[in-house]
Amino acid sequence: MNTSIDRRIAVIGLGAMGGAMADTLHRTGWQVTGFDPSEAARTAAEALGIGTVTDADALAGTPYVVLSLPSAAIVEATVPGLFRAPGTVAIVDTTTSEPATSAAMATLAETNGAAFVDAPVSGGRDGAATGSLSAFVGASQTALAAAGPVLDALTGGKYSHIGGPGSGNVVKLLNNVLAAANLVAVGEALAVAKAYGIDPGTAAASISGASGGSKVSAAMYPNWVLSGTHDSGFALGLMARDAALAVDVARQKGENPALLAAVVGQWQEALAVLGPAADFTEIARMVAPAITRAGTPTTPVAAATAPRA
Repeated sequence: MNTSIDRRIAVIGLGAMGGAMADTLHRTGWQVTGFDPSEAARTAAEALGIGTVTDADALAGTPYVVLSLPSAAIVEATVPGLFRAPGTVAIVDTTTSEPATSAAMATLAETNGAAFVDAPVSGGRDGAATGSLSAFVGASQTALAAAGPVLDALTGGKYSHIGGPGSGNVVKLLNNVLAAANLVAVGEALAVAKAYGIDPGTAAASISGASGGSKVSAAMYPNWVLSGTHDSGFALGLMARDAALAVDVARQKGENPALLAAVVGQWQEALAVLGPAADFTEIARMVAPAITRAGTPTTPVAAATAPRA
């Protein structure tokens, strides 16, 4: 453990991921203060021994900051306030955000003598709770060095430096849209297997050891879809948002990924029927209802704001 740095750290956003990251940091010797607009989220953090504040502005000047927020717009609204007092060394943004936002925040941080890295993460709440997340990092070399102690604590050193500011967000969005596509494709394939009288679990296991295999076929369908639990902890609304953002980012550079765009349409249909709070693995109920325990959804859910990560 590096004890030569000031180990005061703020975690802004104490939802499923942020709360778990705050707990990991607390248990590994960081002096954590958390903020979330939700009183319930703050209370849950306090029960773990984490101090909280009721206003993010109270965290200005904290040496290290982790962001786990719902959107790029909230990142933009939050970061400037952190510089209202001197002392911030590095901000690690684990939000699945937008490349332009990350680039702008990196410039703002640099003008204030601090570092900002976009480090959207993968590994879910289990990875957050055990400090074994993987992260897609966009940062200058100087910013990466400043944020290194925090990245190490959250990932055990398992992070990829993709390139400059914003590049971590690009690759994370591409990762998520590929996962979104694979969730649809594997579901459709397993439904075909069942139509031929083949057990979907057996088919998934066989495919997972061959060229068509993936984490979706090896783990997501067996653990969360075929089991009927749908308890991954990641909301359908968030995946639908990320998939759409990935295609938007592609189009900004003149790319037109037709297959991925079609997948985005399927996720938007699922969002309209199942609602943003459904587990993201429930997409199977739309594309392969024959292999899900809940079957075909029947009642569309009114539109609502997607829950926080």
